[in-house]
Amino acid sequence: MINLITKLAFKPLAKAVYRPVIEGLENVPRKGGVILASNHLSFIDSVVIPLTAPRPVRFLAKAEYWQGEGLRGRLSRAFFDAINAIPVERGTIHLAQAALDAALEVLEAGEAFGIYPEGTRSRDGRLYRGKTGVAWLAMTAGVPVVPVALEGTENLQPVGTRIPRVRRVTVRFGEPLDFSEYHGQQRSAKARREVTDEVMRAVHALSGQELAEVYNELPKAA
Repeated sequence: MINLITKLAFKPLAKAVYRPVIEGLENVPRKGGVILASNHLSFIDSVVIPLTAPRPVRFLAKAEYWQGEGLRGRLSRAFFDAINAIPVERGTIHLAQAALDAALEVLEAGEAFGIYPEGTRSRDGRLYRGKTGVAWLAMTAGVPVVPVALEGTENLQPVGTRIPRVRRVTVRFGEPLDFSEYHGQQRSAKARREVTDEVMRAVHALSGQELAEVYNELPKAA
């Protein structure tokens, strides 16, 4: 029941409260498999994109979000089910491939899948170099990639905060990128790099962020 109420009420309520600025909706194909490749500024990004896109968009999420106990655990499961997130374990390279395989199933089912090529949130606002999982998916599934730029989500839920603030954000959907000429070349590191770099150039053109030109790595624990 919690899950049903969340699904029915969340999207219209959130849009009414936050009034996001949305540009380029016409660029998102209304049917068929498609990848939405976005910059990544906040945990809340995986809520903002499904909220503003013209069709359901699925993201990967840590399996532990479904494993909590008590009321908080039930609410967490209901929330991530409501946004159609896909639970995955994270860690080893084998788990990383399993995550890509889960995303591939979404695309082959004709659904929209969201991904952050940077891998993790930018903590300084710069746009980091993309990792090639987005290219592997696009070339394996043979689907277009829609570049997405988020602006202001770092103010909506800054790193370290639990409850989103009421801040207006902007979401820009760019024109779809067609990589059909690369279809079947997913084993080529050179081809994956070329496709990924083209995706990131398109994201940069929409976001206007300063380029970091390096990979975004998680800070090491002290």
